[in-house]
Amino acid sequence: PDLTGHEKFGLGNVKYNISRMHVTAVELPSASISLLPGSGIKLVIGNASLTINMNWNIRTWMFKDSGRGTVHISKVFVTAIFSTPLDNTGPTSISLTSCRTTSGDIDIKLNGKS
Repeated sequence: PDLTGHEKFGLGNVKYNISRMHVTAVELPSASISLLPGSGIKLVIGNASLTINMNWNIRTWMFKDSGRGTVHISKVFVTAIFSTPLDNTGPTSISLTSCRTTSGDIDIKLNGKS
């Protein structure tokens, strides 16, 4: 989905819009799944990265600009625990019990008219 909003900076508001976001690369060099006896499944992803391309535009009382941008997020670590009920009374279900995510580096490149 597009991101639209405004932020107050110093002398005025900055209106922004980020649109046409596309994930262009995902790397999962270290991923594992393990069973947790009697409770569920543990997913661990280490040192992952993600690249997103997008359009952007900003507008202030003084100027406006727009262009294309790239966001590269690296050193992403995720640990997620999923619970799986062990009863046989219906269809198998799975729910997210806990999730912890950290990212190390974010590199943002904006190309615009200004």
